[in-house]
Amino acid sequence: MDKLKTAFSKNLKQFVMLFTLVVIIVFFQLMTRGTLLKPMNVFNLINQNAYVVVLAVGMLLCILTGGNVDLSVGSVVAFVGACAGTLMITWKWDPYLSVFLCLIMGVLIGAWHGFWIAYVRIPAFIVTLSGQLIFRGLTLIVLKGLTLSPFPKAFMSLSTGAIGNFLGFLDPGSGLRNFTSLLIGIIMGLVFIFLELKKQADRKRKGYSYDSLMVTLVRGLVIAAALVYFFWLLACYIGTPVVLITVGIVLVVYSYLTSKTVMGRHIYAVGGNEKAARLSGVKTDKIIFLTYVNMSFLAAVAGLIFSARLQSASPQAGTGFELDAIGAVYIGGASAYGGIGTVGGTLIGALIMGVLNNGMSIMGISIDMQQVVKGLVLLAAVAFDVISKQKISLPFFTRLFSRRKAA
Repeated sequence: MDKLKTAFSKNLKQFVMLFTLVVIIVFFQLMTRGTLLKPMNVFNLINQNAYVVVLAVGMLLCILTGGNVDLSVGSVVAFVGACAGTLMITWKWDPYLSVFLCLIMGVLIGAWHGFWIAYVRIPAFIVTLSGQLIFRGLTLIVLKGLTLSPFPKAFMSLSTGAIGNFLGFLDPGSGLRNFTSLLIGIIMGLVFIFLELKKQADRKRKGYSYDSLMVTLVRGLVIAAALVYFFWLLACYIGTPVVLITVGIVLVVYSYLTSKTVMGRHIYAVGGNEKAARLSGVKTDKIIFLTYVNMSFLAAVAGLIFSARLQSASPQAGTGFELDAIGAVYIGGASAYGGIGTVGGTLIGALIMGVLNNGMSIMGISIDMQQVVKGLVLLAAVAFDVISKQKISLPFFTRLFSRRKAA
């Protein structure tokens, strides 16, 4: 029991966010009379929020370097979608070539932002705000204020629909429509438990601090059970969404990047103390430059995902997307000062935002009130970060009010 308490105290922020997600899901499941976790709604929830996860992962890296954000990502999403629509619908270019060119365009946009931020040292807020205006204007110019549709089926197949039931002959029934999805969930659950045990053994062997075997098993089994249940819900509908493959690749790649690579350690070092990192030999300018290149690249990926889901390229696409991404990162436990945050936490933050949106929409709550609720949740998450850093307690408030009285 003492070891469980110790593990909880070490990962307080992550546990609080995970507990918050569970509470929100249970609340909306009850308030919507079971509609929230119906297989069809879960499937739609993934498709509706895939772009938020992709954008949030990119935004996490920007915030890790010092609390900076990229305000241009919504406009970049719209611009890439407009370019994809022009290439595929108007000019009839090959969909795969068009996707490749759109991704290259995202990299170039990121290089434009990164140059001014990293090497000229213009504040990221100003550069990306400028990018927000520039690429929103270019979107209107490219589309001439019109909406282009529909995209070719070859492009749509990249991020819409579901993975086929290749193992239908093994289907045990019981309401399952896609046994392949359930098998994917079981395999992922077992892999997760194996990786947790391996990580615990590696830390023990290297002499690092590590959780007890019981804590590791409990954490692994709980998350594995959640994964199996999630994929079972999808199996009861039409299967695993194709876009989940893209999202899964992004999550795995960037989890590895931030936790297992030299570049990942350098990103955290820059956010912790840029001057100290530079004196330690870290090429801070290069790290900052690459984080913004990466952000716009992922914005291009999100733009393609979103355009495929809408089946059109719209001048209004991407409006407010930067706020969803920033909110997901901070709600997921990233520090407002940089240097702290994880991909897993960002995923939890994106899920909280998605469940809030979906649950309130099912309940018929107006868009205005939804904005109020999301704003309060974001403020609460950042306040929790600040309070936990300053270790605010009753004596803190006593000193605070005494200072005001003296003034």
